[in-house]
Amino acid sequence: MYDAFAVIRWSDAGLEPSVISVLWAEAVAAEVIVFFLIGPWLLERLGAREAAVLAAVAGIIRWSVMGFTNSIVLLSVLQPLHGLTFALLHLACMRVMANVVPPGVAATAQAIYAFGAGLVTAALTSLSGTLYASYGGLAFLSMAALCIIALPFAWYGLADEPDKAANAHPDSSNS
Repeated sequence: MYDAFAVIRWSDAGLEPSVISVLWAEAVAAEVIVFFLIGPWLLERLGAREAAVLAAVAGIIRWSVMGFTNSIVLLSVLQPLHGLTFALLHLACMRVMANVVPPGVAATAQAIYAFGAGLVTAALTSLSGTLYASYGGLAFLSMAALCIIALPFAWYGLADEPDKAANAHPDSSNS
């Protein structure tokens, strides 16, 4: 929805191309900052499961508000959430794969991950066109709905990392 229709929505709302460019650049900058600075730090402190949950919660906030506003001020506050909704989630997925996929099939796992993400993105972009045509900006609420659906999958579907789980439950015989 975002990649295909945010610029159209903002243009239709009368935002200047220079403002739209700054909003888009803000999201990309947040992505880069999370990939290189904040994300690894968050991942080490939270673990993959909690990082994925944080990404989903950020998505719920981002898409819910975005569905109702074209305010430059609110959009500029929302754009940095892209770092969490995209980059932090990707880092969490990579951490899970590193923990559960045997090294001998890591390249295959990466390929399946990339293929699956691309396939889902294509399907959702196609569906987004129908939703946007029918509901306009409110179609962004479908993204919030997907994030709500993702919450239990993130929490219950991602096990604690082996080293984090060991640190959380120390062996009482060593006391």
